[in-house]
Amino acid sequence: MKRLRIRHTTGYRYQGEVATSYNEARMLPVTSPDQFVLYSNLDISPVSSNHNYVDYWGTRVSSFEVLTPHAELTLTANSLVEVSPREHALHPMPWADLAALVARSTASVEQSWQTSLTEPPADVVATAAEIAGRLDPCDAALAICRFVGENMAYVQGVTGVKTNAREAWADRRGVCQDITHVALGALRSVGIPARYVSGYLHPRPDALIGETVTGESHAWVEWFCGEWRGYDPTNLIDIGDRHVGVGRGRDYNDIAPLRGVYAGSSGSQLFVKVEITRES
Repeated sequence: MKRLRIRHTTGYRYQGEVATSYNEARMLPVTSPDQFVLYSNLDISPVSSNHNYVDYWGTRVSSFEVLTPHAELTLTANSLVEVSPREHALHPMPWADLAALVARSTASVEQSWQTSLTEPPADVVATAAEIAGRLDPCDAALAICRFVGENMAYVQGVTGVKTNAREAWADRRGVCQDITHVALGALRSVGIPARYVSGYLHPRPDALIGETVTGESHAWVEWFCGEWRGYDPTNLIDIGDRHVGVGRGRDYNDIAPLRGVYAGSSGSQLFVKVEITRES
């Protein structure tokens, strides 16, 4: 078990002073069977009124407004989380049994539908179908995710938050968000429910206790084949004790770390910094 301290700072610098802004943040981890949140807090500057709730998908949300003029909005999320090693047991199951299970589960059905960000290109659909034709659902899901990860390069700055799976696949480049969207589309195309997971990844498996490193917001996939099973197609690794989950949804739009609207200046610049310290 690892204990990780995460400091995530983000916000907007505006091109001039804005009068008001209305925002939602999804930056705080949740306690689950694989992780326990010892502490978490979100600081917002300028100080504002805020309302905290858990959304439909089970993600912690801070909804807030700033009604005084400001040239910068800064959020700092501090969390201390104990993360357990994950076990990824095999769950062999015929395709017909999976379809019957999905039909009885609202959550699984909702994660079976494509979105505008996950709609896959034809060649990805064809490869996913070929894989599904020779493997059971659980093995097929893993093989599909590996296929996507092995055929896309992680490159920053070539895509944006509105880039969809077809656009990212055409270039074979993108960030974790894009690779996850392609994997989700491929899995859903063969009838495997799959969901987008947002969180953090400690980048150094050999990090020393007390060492602070530059981390990153991260995204990966979970699919359903009798139970939910996670995989990181960007790094081609199983989800383990370096992954800290924040939220789940159909795609990035359900769990963007920060989104909002403002009245005033015509331009803004997003900034992000993530620091992760292994404490045990």
